[in-house]
Amino acid sequence: MRYRNYSLSIFLLIIASCTSNKYATTNKVYKKQVKAFAKEIRKYPLEGNRSTWVGTTNFGLRKPDFVIIHHTAQNSCDQTLRTFTLPRTQVSAHYVICKDGTVHHILNDYLRAWHAGNSSWGNDKDINSSSIGIELDNNGFEPFPAAQINSLLTLLDTLKSKYHIPTANFIGHADIAPTRKNDPNVNFPWQLLSQNGYGLWYNDTTMTIVPPDFNALQALRIIGYSIKDPSATIKAFKRHFEMENNSDTLNESDKKILYDLMEKYQ
Repeated sequence: MRYRNYSLSIFLLIIASCTSNKYATTNKVYKKQVKAFAKEIRKYPLEGNRSTWVGTTNFGLRKPDFVIIHHTAQNSCDQTLRTFTLPRTQVSAHYVICKDGTVHHILNDYLRAWHAGNSSWGNDKDINSSSIGIELDNNGFEPFPAAQINSLLTLLDTLKSKYHIPTANFIGHADIAPTRKNDPNVNFPWQLLSQNGYGLWYNDTTMTIVPPDFNALQALRIIGYSIKDPSATIKAFKRHFEMENNSDTLNESDKKILYDLMEKYQ
């Protein structure tokens, strides 16, 4: 009987190990790829004559300067994690935050994820190389649960402190790619993030006077938006700062908000 119980315990342990290590195979792929990168970094020089090599003493790892927030546009964390562990998808991020607040760190912060795609902010045309990508489990239409936002705020506090990321550099995927993306969706609490130090927000604009020669497109450009497609950019701006989803025109109230923000970003 003891032997039978012992065998059953071993069997259950094996089953538990298998179920708790769902991504064992992709974890091995990750480690293999990191080793390959480390091997490449150790090479000196990469090309040319080693006798002329002079190694500088002044260098460091890639430092992220932006945080880009996304919604997954999928139906569960498991679905998103699977997407990010399939080579054919060619997409990734640094973090995935589930609705219950669970945070999955899936790529070292110093490595370049594939989350921003063809995008820009200000003069930066390669956002993947300068940013950390955070995906929030959300199908694109839902509100964001409190547990999820609380975990996000905790993570943002860590990232801002660790990498000295400027307050203005916490932005959304739609901000950097207004013609292609609309995430995080219109329900995302940007004002709450700003109140905690992540992203800029406007003041009360009741008494704001917009100059007659105010150039709205130039103001959007100063904030950081690409203005190649003004209609898409205005939609992205209003989604972020006014929680409005479809309008591509600026009324006087919008211009007051834009003018106030431009003053902050300059």
